[in-house]
Amino acid sequence: MKKIEAIIKPFKLDDVREALADISITGMTVTEVKGFGRQKGHTELYRGAEYMVDFLPKVKLDIVVTDDQVERCVEAIMKTAQTGRIGDGKIFVFDVERVVRIRTGEEDEDAI
Repeated sequence: MKKIEAIIKPFKLDDVREALADISITGMTVTEVKGFGRQKGHTELYRGAEYMVDFLPKVKLDIVVTDDQVERCVEAIMKTAQTGRIGDGKIFVFDVERVVRIRTGEEDEDAI
């Protein structure tokens, strides 16, 4: 099992969710986050004053999938979230040692 953590632009969330649903991946956790990489932030005007916005709004998806679903999942996220502009995000893939569904006690792939 693998955990896929994807950081994407917020306006791409619905498209990515639909793309994942199309490949039968329906369970995920979505968190609103802020951060920056090469994009670094930008300057905005507010009530006539200019200020630096260092952390940009992003959305983090946490998805746990079976090993055979990893490549399709990563490809779906990349294809859907990509705009070709700086700040499109990142995808991280981690090993998952154990999963337990609290309600039933099911474990590992049965619990996904």
